[in-house]
Amino acid sequence: MSGVLDVIAGACLVLGALLSLSAGVALIRFPDLLSRMHAATKPQVLGLLLALIGCALRLREAVSITTLLLVAVFSMATAPVAAHMIGRAAYRAGQARADLLVVDDLAGADDKR
Repeated sequence: MSGVLDVIAGACLVLGALLSLSAGVALIRFPDLLSRMHAATKPQVLGLLLALIGCALRLREAVSITTLLLVAVFSMATAPVAAHMIGRAAYRAGQARADLLVVDDLAGADDKR
């Protein structure tokens, strides 16, 4: 049973590393700020969660798993909020390319304040 958990842990670690690498490459390759912001949050958080699951499966101690769980909770709580605030600030500063937006929910929102 221990060997199976180690293989699953290794697979989670490799997949998490690949997702984090793809997020880093996307930060360089994507054309605009909103696309880069998406690449910095979605695959990066999923990659971190997979890496944390792999570490938890490998360590198998209550203290370690609790610490990894806290890291996961704080990451899930802060990354989406930070991305939302960065995206909203970029939109208000005129850094978002309007030709790439499919739906513009914030159009005219500044007038309602």
